[in-house]
Amino acid sequence: MSIGEQFWSDEDSDGDSDGEDFFYGAQGHYTTDLSRHPQLDIDVGAVRDIYSESAVSVREYETIDDVDIELHINVSFLDEEVASAWKVTRTEPIILRLRFSLSQYLDGPEPTVEVFQPTCKDCFCLGVQLKRILTTFISNQWKHLSNEFLNAQQRKRHSWFKAGGTIKKFRTVAVQGSRSTVHITTRQLIQLFFSSQALIHCKSIPTLEYGFLVQVMKYSEQRIPTLNDYCVVCDEQHVFQNGSMLKPAVCTRELCVFSFNTLGVMSGAAEDVATGAEVVDLLVAMCRAALESARKSIIFDPYPSVVDPHDPKSLAFNPKKRSYERLQRALDSITSIREITQGPYVEIKKQMDKLDSLAHPLLQWIISSNRSHIVKLPSSRQLKFMHTSHQFLLLSSPPAKEARFRTARKLHGSTFAFHGSHIENWHSILRNGLVNASYTKLQLHGAAYGKGIYLSPISSISFGYSGKRHLPSSIVCIAAKCVIFLLQCRPTQSRFLQSRNLNCVALCEVITSKDLQKHGNIWVCPISDHVCTRFFFVYEDGQVGDANINTQDVRIQKEILRVIGVQST
Repeated sequence: MSIGEQFWSDEDSDGDSDGEDFFYGAQGHYTTDLSRHPQLDIDVGAVRDIYSESAVSVREYETIDDVDIELHINVSFLDEEVASAWKVTRTEPIILRLRFSLSQYLDGPEPTVEVFQPTCKDCFCLGVQLKRILTTFISNQWKHLSNEFLNAQQRKRHSWFKAGGTIKKFRTVAVQGSRSTVHITTRQLIQLFFSSQALIHCKSIPTLEYGFLVQVMKYSEQRIPTLNDYCVVCDEQHVFQNGSMLKPAVCTRELCVFSFNTLGVMSGAAEDVATGAEVVDLLVAMCRAALESARKSIIFDPYPSVVDPHDPKSLAFNPKKRSYERLQRALDSITSIREITQGPYVEIKKQMDKLDSLAHPLLQWIISSNRSHIVKLPSSRQLKFMHTSHQFLLLSSPPAKEARFRTARKLHGSTFAFHGSHIENWHSILRNGLVNASYTKLQLHGAAYGKGIYLSPISSISFGYSGKRHLPSSIVCIAAKCVIFLLQCRPTQSRFLQSRNLNCVALCEVITSKDLQKHGNIWVCPISDHVCTRFFFVYEDGQVGDANINTQDVRIQKEILRVIGVQST
């Protein structure tokens, strides 16, 4: 009998047959096939019973006594925005390939681990992190794991399947107020019991009662949604003042920085420039603004941790030994992103290396340290009333915060409002989140209306916080009309930023609960979880958007929802 043919069925588990036959009936079929361990069949069958037939595949290498078990993790539960930020294809499973000894299974050598998606085998960054996690998990489990030990664990479950046992007792459930009954299969009951694990800490070790392969799958399912909460190297929980962010990242421990440098995760700078050059251009501009600010000792956070290309055991840029002067020289040596897109990346990197050996490593850090998801909006998806071609989708909330936000939205509803902040602050915001800076060293403007994140439904008010002097609305209206006229007369804006004189404003979604304090057109939200960034707009050389933009205007709201609807389909 092949592995594919041996699996549990509801009839087998009704409790009408002897428990020994249920768990170990397959052993009788191995008198002529001693090369494959029977426990392997049982564990593969458990995966198929609890998940589906397609959840596991097997490839045997009898001549070398090896077997590859591929476990298919369904990741369609990830939000589309999260999947996009993590570069995961939601329509494909994440495949865990484990190689065991065919004849010894759990008594043999510790299995090797591969993690990939079918269309992304070589540059699956999330797979690098998940592989490290699972390799450590399996190694720890392997210390006390054996076929005999697993056999004993499964015997503990034996009474659940015997006549009169727990599953037999609960198989028929009476529906209140109805004479009919509902029959629940063994698979449905097992899935029901396992669903309670959603409340368990993501690092909790799942039960072995359903086999080692199911245990690995359950552990993977626990870890995947929270990968952004843990360092991609040491797997310790991030300790960020403002909570976790959307993208996975390395922590600040020096050993992790060194290891991260050798993982190959940061080698994707060429790909990022090729696929999102405008975003990289913006990230460099934000870094420059923060570094050149008089407040850089406060707002240039995080400071880079960059390994010395000439000495892999030391840091060229170290948060503990800050040198803004040296950092500025390296930043000035980064070739403009426009030029990088116009020639072979390898050649341009060589030119950067000649100017400053730390220029390219710094560019890699600027890209990889960004923990928010930024995508340049194509012209067909831009908000025309914002009068700039530099428009971006900006998402920074981790899955857990986004889930809390959606729960609050169902209870209280939501609306849209602008948040203005000087461009020098966005280097930190993209890596630490949009925070309540009132009464902290990060506060730049006053907090006349109390502590919280300041927002406004009127664009001109938020523009006043983005770096420009806040002018009376009548003057702003006149300036806006003049600028709009000039914009209509001049050629189409470049895809790249032409100036260092930049102003930024974000369009956020905010929960309309009683906690949201409205003081005319100035709103204060004291709860950070009730504000999520959605869009980001950049203006050059003192441009201003339309001063009359009001997010409470029904037409404006419809246009915002149209663009968001396109993004979420």
